[in-house]
Amino acid sequence: MPLNRRKFLKKSAVTGAGVALAGAAAAPAAQAAEKKKPGKHAKRYSLTVMGTTDLHGHVFNWDYFKDAEYADAAGNAMGLARVSTLVNQIRQEKGRRNTLLLDAGDTIQGTPLTYYFAKVDPITAKGGPVHPMAQAMNAIGYDAAALGNHEFNYGIETLRKFEDQCRFPLLGANALDAKTLKPAFPPYFIKTFRVPGAPPVKVAVLGLTNPGIAIWDKAYVQGKLTFPGLEEQAAKWVPKLRSMGADVVVVSAHSGSSGTSSYGDQLPYVENSAALVAQQVPGIDAILVGHAHVEIPELKVTNKATGRTVVLSEPLCYAERLSVFDFNLVFEKGRWSVESVAASLRDAKTVADDPKITRLLKDEHALVVEYVNQVVGTATATLTTVDARYKDAPIIDLITKVQEDVVKAALAGTAYASLPVIAQASPFSRTSQIPAGEVTIRDLSGLYVYDNTLVAKLLTGAQVRAYLEYSAEYFVQTAADAAVDTEKLTNAGGRPDYNYDYVSGFSYDIDIAQAAGSRIKNLTYNGAALDDAQQFVLAVNNYRANGGGAFPHVASATEVWSESTEIRTRIAEWVTAKGVLDPADFASVDWKLTRNGTPVF
Repeated sequence: MPLNRRKFLKKSAVTGAGVALAGAAAAPAAQAAEKKKPGKHAKRYSLTVMGTTDLHGHVFNWDYFKDAEYADAAGNAMGLARVSTLVNQIRQEKGRRNTLLLDAGDTIQGTPLTYYFAKVDPITAKGGPVHPMAQAMNAIGYDAAALGNHEFNYGIETLRKFEDQCRFPLLGANALDAKTLKPAFPPYFIKTFRVPGAPPVKVAVLGLTNPGIAIWDKAYVQGKLTFPGLEEQAAKWVPKLRSMGADVVVVSAHSGSSGTSSYGDQLPYVENSAALVAQQVPGIDAILVGHAHVEIPELKVTNKATGRTVVLSEPLCYAERLSVFDFNLVFEKGRWSVESVAASLRDAKTVADDPKITRLLKDEHALVVEYVNQVVGTATATLTTVDARYKDAPIIDLITKVQEDVVKAALAGTAYASLPVIAQASPFSRTSQIPAGEVTIRDLSGLYVYDNTLVAKLLTGAQVRAYLEYSAEYFVQTAADAAVDTEKLTNAGGRPDYNYDYVSGFSYDIDIAQAAGSRIKNLTYNGAALDDAQQFVLAVNNYRANGGGAFPHVASATEVWSESTEIRTRIAEWVTAKGVLDPADFASVDWKLTRNGTPVF
């Protein structure tokens, strides 16, 4: 049965309790002691915990943007249908009753499949469909999932409906009601495993999500939910779980292991804090890591207080990998303790789709394929993002042009109508292409892969200059006489492509021979040197507007307008209205890379 959130909240308000399923309360167990050599007659039990993360709507090994089987240079395969086969294999190897299946969040956003069932045929409509991710995860038999930040992208109503459709709890110990500061979602899940001839083993799963939700989805959560740090909430809940008799404590954390934050000092909490949780909070045996989209087969972290090893694993995103934690427990002196934990990964490309999942969701898949292949216009030339990271590309100018037009129309007749509108956009993908000829929703969706919406903010010329300088930190400093390798020219300091912005309306050079902070040269507006005092309206996506990427000034700037329609939808509307997609209508070369004034290209 689906977890009844209202009953849980009522109970937690009185007792501070979490969710305990599939087992009665056992005698409290102390934290696991240091490993001791067991006697020859000691009872043993082996338990396997499987985990996925950052599924982002991938049910099948299919690329909706390319209308073809998914393929990458590494030969990976993806999708829950593949994971289902891996899970079935492990359940057969280990015995289903000795396994647990978890997820670490970011489930209901990321593909046209998830967009379709959030916006085109929404699950929130009366008599609406069951979300394909809920269908697939229910069928595979997930036991629990942590909330990811992208769970909030479509608003709380959509998330709650998805939660109701899942036959497993969505956990978020640090997703609190903003007024009561009590958990708005179940903090934990407990499962009891029966052991023949010995007391049962109680496994507690604590779910933690990302504090960045408060920034990235501010429009949906401000005043409703608050998201304190993972370390703080783990320190609160892990002792409670141990006192309730948990023999094993696993954390499912939508938080990477690097100890870094993309939002600078805007929040007092670390974004990627999974390893810090392991290091700082006693009583945790293993952590399923998410959010960072990296592959970590096994990472061992020593807890500072106990000296015990905590094992972390992060499977690759999009259901390309499955993390497998193998626990060995020993029963001595009246209690179970964890003797060892080992983590490894299983690879989705080694198996075929589970036909059960294929049958279950083939109709939903076909609907979305038909939707994304609708023709909305004709392009006079092929547009591509291949060089867009280091050359001003017309395909990115299309995004800024659409954003400018939408904001200008929205501000018509207001006090801000006389201000010049500028726009930012990032080269999200290195492989997007709008081919000459017929243009489909699929082509345009592939250009703008995120479900961002549009915001208008007031900035001065001086603030725009600082914004551009910060953006230019994306480039690796390259001496004037050094050879240029485009593969090594960008992503300085690990900055992702989506945190490099074009800004339309200006002409400027980026001198990559100079140190970061002094690279923007010859910055002009309307042919004249930029006036630092002049006001502009910046058309900006909500991620950036709320502080994503930690760009200066924009998060604190005055907001003059915003909307909930996705930018990708606005692009499709713009192209549909034009009928013809001609670069002459939107493209211009406004910036270039230089070294000591000499163009790089």
